[in-house]
Formats: sequence, C-alpha cells, structure tokens
Amino acid sequence: MQPFTRATICTASALSMLACAPRSETAAPAPKEYLYVWTASADTTQPDFLAVLDVTEDSTRYGDVVTTLPVPGLKNGPHHTEHEIPADGRLFANGFASGKSFIFNLTDPTHPALAGEFGDLEGYGHPHSFLRLPNGNVLATFQMQHGEKGMTPGGLVELTPAGQVVRSRSANAPGLDPATRVYSGGVVPALDRIVTTTTDMNGDSPASAQLQVWRLSDLTLLKTITLPQGALGDEGMLTAEPRLLADGRRLLVSTFNCGLYLVDGLDGESPSATLVSSFPRKKDEYCAIPVIAGHYYLVTVPAWSAVVSLDISDPAAPREVSRVTLGTDDVPHWISISPDRRRVVITGYGAMEDRVVIARFDSTTGALALDERFRAPGDTVAGFVMTGKTWPHGGNASGRPHGAVFSRP
Repeated sequence: MQPFTRATICTASALSMLACAPRSETAAPAPKEYLYVWTASADTTQPDFLAVLDVTEDSTRYGDVVTTLPVPGLKNGPHHTEHEIPADGRLFANGFASGKSFIFNLTDPTHPALAGEFGDLEGYGHPHSFLRLPNGNVLATFQMQHGEKGMTPGGLVELTPAGQVVRSRSANAPGLDPATRVYSGGVVPALDRIVTTTTDMNGDSPASAQLQVWRLSDLTLLKTITLPQGALGDEGMLTAEPRLLADGRRLLVSTFNCGLYLVDGLDGESPSATLVSSFPRKKDEYCAIPVIAGHYYLVTVPAWSAVVSLDISDPAAPREVSRVTLGTDDVPHWISISPDRRRVVITGYGAMEDRVVIARFDSTTGALALDERFRAPGDTVAGFVMTGKTWPHGGNASGRPHGAVFSRP
C-alpha cells in the first residue's frame, strides 16, 4: 500500500461540505489555478489594477494574493472583462469611466503583463463588452459614436488579439432612437449571426427594450426587434446579456429589469423573442450577469441577494433548482464560471463592493453553495476582502472588484 502525505485533493461532490481524498506521494501535483480580478482603486490618487489570487484548492495559500499589475492612468473605472480566459491568454478589459481598454497577457499567470491599451476606435467610444469570434479575433461593442450631431448609437469593432482594428460597423439605422447604446452581445456562428443589446451604461438615455441582429460574416445590421413585456409591463426594458444555448441556434437574453427571454428564428426574416421567466427586483438594483453551464442557467438576482440556478433543459420553461444566498446587504452583479464548471466567482455592490466571493457548483444537479473556505483567517464573512491590504504594486487603497475570471488549465 502506497504511503500518503498530509496533502489532499478536495472535490465538491457534496456541496454543503468539501469531501477530501488523500493524495499519494507519487501522484502528480494538481495544476495551479488562479483568479484574475479587475479592480478599481477606492483612492483615486492610486492606480487601478489586475489582482491575481491563488485558488488552487489544495494550496496552503488558497485565496492569497499572488501579484498585482497596475494600469496607466487614474480613475479608469474597471468594469467588464471577457467572461472567460481565451485560449491565447490575452484578456480584454474595459475601464468604462475613462473610455480606455486594456489587454492583459496572462500566459504566465504569476507574471501578468500589459500587452496593449486603446480608447476610441473608428469614431466609436466607450467599449463595453468583448466577444471572442471563431477566428480568434475579438468583437467589441462600443456604446456610442461621436459625430457632428452629437452622440449617436455606437457599433461593433472587430479587433485582433493585439488590439488592431479589422473592421467596424455602426448600429445606427433609419428610425432608430439616436439615444440607443450598444451594450453587450452574443455570437451565433452556426447561423452567421450576432445579437446585441441596447442599454445605456450612463443611464442618460431612455430605457430600451430592443435587440439588434447582425450578420456575422460582414457585420451587416439586419434587424432591430423589440422585446414583448410581461405582466409587470417592463420586464423587457434594459436589455443586458445574450447567452447561446447548447443547440447553437437559440439565445437566452437577460434584462436588467429581471426578465429572461428566449430568442429564436435568427436565421429567418422574423426572429422571435418570448418572455420565459422573470425575477423580483428592488428599486435601483438590477439583475445582471448570467452564465450557461450545461443545461443550467445561473444569474444574479439582487432582490434575493443571491445567484440563482435554473434548469433550462426546456429553455421555454426554466425551473429554479438552487440558489446561493449572500448577506442581506450584498448586491451580486458579476459572475463567471471556472473552466471545469465547478466554481463560480461573484462580485457586486452594496456590502460586497470590496469583496470577491466564490460559490461551488454541481454541474450534475445545478446546486450552488458558498465556498466558506475562501476567506482570510479571522474574517467574519466568506470571500476575499480587498480592504486593509498592502498591494504588491504599492499602495494600500481598498479595491473595488468588478470583472473576474478563472485561469485556464
């Protein structure tokens, strides 16, 4: 019988408590896993930064800071990154307040490097979301376009992984409200389509219930459709995040007003959108980022201070199977799932504006549970708290995390 060391490998087969099996001395060490957290400095005289955390489950440094990388300028307002680390290890991240975006080279996780930055491109300003295309390029949604008549709807800009412009197209179309802003998108390669949403990040424009459908191959804008409202009369307002279903043909599209819509018929002349679910909401708190993992749809629901798991085996009739509930004053916003589909990172506002939380996810049952181990010794709440730290790059300002993604294996 082989001798065993004290090291263990932990799994999440039972989400309420970690089940740990001994690891043989001769077993290969578990691969290192990291969490990249795009972070604003609460002290605007100090730089914003990318934090790298050790989230290797059998590491004695689980949850510790590995390093940080500051970015040029101040008050960038770190916001969205790509929703998962791409194969080339280059992560696009926007600083929405300054209008600058940054490209991080994460091929060596412990030594991240800034590979590029950009601002307005092709006359378009304030990029928001970054979508990887089948060819490896990045499609950026830009909120607005600068023109002689002031701000008009933005558009799409395709970039190489190095940030060089390949092509661009405007979202402006006859009859479109000039206050329309391009927010996020979903790529449907099998149908040669892209679907984008139309929420104004600054809240200066009237709330929109519209989606725009584009042809992927030449970025031609094909159609603008309006979501139908439900019983509350406004579930379709503030269109947010499209996510492609496993069939490769349909999308689930969330709204900040907590509606969930099934979009079908994208290869035809008349795409349809049907309200299939909705959640309660509080004033000035909005449902936000979703993830699809197998036949489960995970989404933040601030009214419940929770991330909710829906079974979407039948996407026309989603069914809640689990939720992980945070603190009463926590307002979850961003989520991203690990490549092995076993963990979900959560950031947000309210009482969690300076905290990063991890939930465990069972991809077989859809169950979610808080990772209580992900915290510093002595902390009274679960999660990595970004206050009271002296950062590797210098300075000790509290961090305000937003986009966060797990490393690739």
